[in-house]
Amino acid sequence: MSFLRTVLNDSVIIHPPGFYIIGFQTFPFISVYFIFLAFVYVVTVLFNCLVICVIVFNYCLHTPKFLAVVNLAVIDIVLNTCLIPSMIKIFLVKDNFIPFNLCLVQMFVYYAVVSLESYALAILAYDRLIAICFPLRHNSINTLRSMSCIVGVTWSFVLAVTVFAIGIMTRLSFCSSVQVFSYFCDYAPVFRLACNDYSMQWSVASFFSILILVGPFTFILLSYMSILVTVFRMKSLDSCVKALATCVEHIILVAVFYIPLITIFTIGFYLRAIDPDQRVLSLSLASCIPPCVNPIVYSLKTKEIKIRVLALVRKNTLGKQQTNQHN
Repeated sequence: MSFLRTVLNDSVIIHPPGFYIIGFQTFPFISVYFIFLAFVYVVTVLFNCLVICVIVFNYCLHTPKFLAVVNLAVIDIVLNTCLIPSMIKIFLVKDNFIPFNLCLVQMFVYYAVVSLESYALAILAYDRLIAICFPLRHNSINTLRSMSCIVGVTWSFVLAVTVFAIGIMTRLSFCSSVQVFSYFCDYAPVFRLACNDYSMQWSVASFFSILILVGPFTFILLSYMSILVTVFRMKSLDSCVKALATCVEHIILVAVFYIPLITIFTIGFYLRAIDPDQRVLSLSLASCIPPCVNPIVYSLKTKEIKIRVLALVRKNTLGKQQTNQHN
């Protein structure tokens, strides 16, 4: 394998043509797992597209809350599109080589989209916070324009931070191993292969994990503390139940996304007390399952979406029956 040499600040930087992804080495029936992930990917695309179409084509759903839901659905599709087809190619088709530049692109897309998913859940928490804690001012505070600005700012911020984090990877020199023990071109497993100092990359990875996980998760916890205080002050039990019921689907999404990722990152990245193969399997599940679960939860638990999905199904069923009668 011929390594590419460039000069940066009077020092030679060696970049390999690419990396070999070598995760899932000790699992005997791992092909079944990737067939399952193929099913997860199909469900992710179909259900998220359904949620997007229902919201886009129903003018009454053009509200700040459902703009945030569409934002999450788009992110879910991109996240699993970035991961699952690549994993099937690498581990099921056994084509595990990824070129250096493509590795950086995949790294960028994955971390940008995971960050956006985290912030998207925080945006949904903000929507619930305003709706329950400031009901009389909800329509004036949380407008479609303000929600669009919030979504735009989070995208700009996350993309800028991710560009910096991936950009500094080009300063690393890889002169020995090019085998990445993960399920994709993962940030930490790649920079640990470098033969020059990667302390800056390690610091950025630590800060990045706090920025994309701990920051939004803390905001969500504080939001729900404020919501609970407001709910317990309500005099009517019926009002309390209704207010909390509007938060159920969001709480499920938060639990599904944050609990596995925070646990794995804490135990694996900092304590290194998890088996490498178990880490790869757990992290891949934690990354791929939430985008599949999110639209299903919103379809089943959100009244407005459920009503319009059922209406769409009935309309198609009646159309088919009328066509059969005419034939």
